[in-house]
Amino acid sequence: MAQRRSDGGQPCNFVAADNCWKRYIESELEAAKKWSHKWGFLKTPPELIEDEKKEKTKPKIQLPEHLQIRPVTPVEKYIKVNPSPPVPKTTQGFIGWRSSVPGLELERCFEIQSSKGTFLKDLKWP
Repeated sequence: MAQRRSDGGQPCNFVAADNCWKRYIESELEAAKKWSHKWGFLKTPPELIEDEKKEKTKPKIQLPEHLQIRPVTPVEKYIKVNPSPPVPKTTQGFIGWRSSVPGLELERCFEIQSSKGTFLKDLKWP
């Protein structure tokens, strides 16, 4: 039997609503029964997990000296950065301002090598 709600909404069939609620409760109970079969491994007590971790630790073997890992050398020992010259006042001077100073160039010990020689010889320029 359909009745109007007091708030003026759609008619409400109490029998249909009760059947929906019963189906919902039945599905919840069925899911609760199946949960332990599917997800029961998640219920392992934390004490058992901690004991398994303790058992899996391997004893450390003393390696010969030539196989041991050497301690990390600080980067500052190999890479030395010189102080920069003063910052240029214009944006035009900002382009290449560090590499234009002879002691601060980025390419060190670098020369352009060509396997065929220079193209000036091909053009027969002096």
